Amino acid sequence: MADDVIALDGFLDEETVPGDLHGSTARFRLTVSPTDERTDEMILPCSVTDAELAHAVIHDLVPGDKLRVTGHLRLPRTPDEPIWLVVTALTVLETAPLMTDPATVDTAVIERYGPYACWFDADTTDVEVFTETGTWVGTVPAPNDLGELLEAFEHRQAADGE
Repeated sequence: MADDVIALDGFLDEETVPGDLHGSTARFRLTVSPTDERTDEMILPCSVTDAELAHAVIHDLVPGDKLRVTGHLRLPRTPDEPIWLVVTALTVLETAPLMTDPATVDTAVIERYGPYACWFDADTTDVEVFTETGTWVGTVPAPNDLGELLEAFEHRQAADGE
């Protein structure tokens, strides 16, 4: 049975939820992006049945945390059953940035595009872009201009040999 264990890295998609009334199980969704191609991304439902791990998942994780989950993939047996990962181990690889200003949380959103994080502020059409490691990429005046900025950044990186 140990040979069907898989490990995946991804980002916590949204708030975790208890899987039962007592909080002894937990459920969450993990955004997995194995390549830089957006079409390769998937959102994988996950469940935790270990009470101690479930408590940590419910109380310690926040959306945007980068996680490594290990467990067993459960494939559907009928068309109306979901696919999900039964998580047996979890490691936080990176914590999500803290949003301390409540007004900012309500008016701004961080979206991931492969290895890039984009900051959309509701008060302006400007979009600030960073790599997932925190390197500044630039600012575009509108979301439609993201492709040009990312292409120019990647060309600069290739020219610099990075």
